[in-house]
Amino acid sequence: MIEKQYMKDLAKWVMQYALEHGAQACRVSFDAGSGSEFEYRNKQLDKLQQAAENKLGVALFVRNRYGNYSTNRMDKDELKQFIKKGIETTGCLAEDPFRRLPDPSRCYKGGGGDLLLADARFDDIKADDKLALAKAAVEEACDADARIISVTAGFCDGESRHFMADSNGFEGAIQTTFYNLSASVSLKDNGDARPEAYWYDAALQWNELQKTGVGKKAFERALQKLGQRKVKPGKYAVLVDNMNVGRLLSPLMSAMYGNNLQQKNSFLLNKLNEKIVSEKLTLTDEPHIPHAFGARWFDHEGVATAKRAVIEKGILKTFFIDTYIAEKMRIEPTVGSPSVLTFDGGTKNFDQLAASLKRGIWITGFNGGNSNSTTADFSFGIEGFLIENGEITTPVSEMNITGNLLTLWNNIAEVGNDPYLKSPWRTPAVLFDDVMMS
Repeated sequence: MIEKQYMKDLAKWVMQYALEHGAQACRVSFDAGSGSEFEYRNKQLDKLQQAAENKLGVALFVRNRYGNYSTNRMDKDELKQFIKKGIETTGCLAEDPFRRLPDPSRCYKGGGGDLLLADARFDDIKADDKLALAKAAVEEACDADARIISVTAGFCDGESRHFMADSNGFEGAIQTTFYNLSASVSLKDNGDARPEAYWYDAALQWNELQKTGVGKKAFERALQKLGQRKVKPGKYAVLVDNMNVGRLLSPLMSAMYGNNLQQKNSFLLNKLNEKIVSEKLTLTDEPHIPHAFGARWFDHEGVATAKRAVIEKGILKTFFIDTYIAEKMRIEPTVGSPSVLTFDGGTKNFDQLAASLKRGIWITGFNGGNSNSTTADFSFGIEGFLIENGEITTPVSEMNITGNLLTLWNNIAEVGNDPYLKSPWRTPAVLFDDVMMS
């Protein structure tokens, strides 16, 4: 892996060379990464991949014009030609007076400390140990039942180092690692039905990754789906577990992004500081949680991150507006995107929420569908289980939930206390009332 000092020295040399040869401003990013991926399918090794990649990105601001270029060539003589060509090309583009670097006062100044995102042991872990994990996950399920059609298990990991600097004086670096072990199982059911389920675990540190039980869990989840059927259409209480709430949250968050707002392609346009969802929903961006997926000190343009209320008791408190969009909309910028989204949880975990239902649907996965970014209308295919008198009973598939996202999020019955910590979006289980199933 390329050393941090080399990345810093080369990035600053590139920036200085660009400024000396016609750029009025410049941002340089240097990314170095390596990783591996192994996959077993029915006890046979199906994929083995190890790779390392270096990429240098150069954003050039030339006479009110903007161009963004990247290369994996690190030789300085080649970089000189690359930079000169980039400046020449950028000078041919149409003027864009809204393009500029962020105000230096908004940028990260350093000194934030270690967010504990990188595993120092990453290079010491042997490929054989990684292969063994994927193989063991397959073997946990392969011979468990005669109805098994296929079992797939995979392991992947990665290390990345990122350094960024701009001509306004910003410098920032971040290093991260990750490990992922997954398995999926498909079964033969009655007729042409082929229920399938998966399970996985993810970690920033090798010693925190679940090493056993992933294949077994995938098989057990697939077994539960045997005999899936449709249920009577109508309105149901719907319980979405913490691994799947993100599918319903995603279009709500997308509507807060500056590019959608600027293009008037957002159902949250002009709704800042208004109540948009249930007062039971409080959502906060907390970017500096140590050892958290998504934690960071600065965003994609070097702007310092900070704890930020996103939704407070149902009231929309912020949009995600970078410098460029802010200039075009003539508003104050915030930050380009959220980092670590956290929920104010309730008092019950998933099992307690399920036990409270007289009749409802537990959603375990989404199968396609879409949502309208300007009206918030949606239709998503789902699968899951019918819950009757607090008991999980019939597996359900070939059903849709339909409605309006703002109505859905206004109909929160309860928010769980079980945040999913394997993702930058720490979503808990959420129970919704009066969701239309068709």
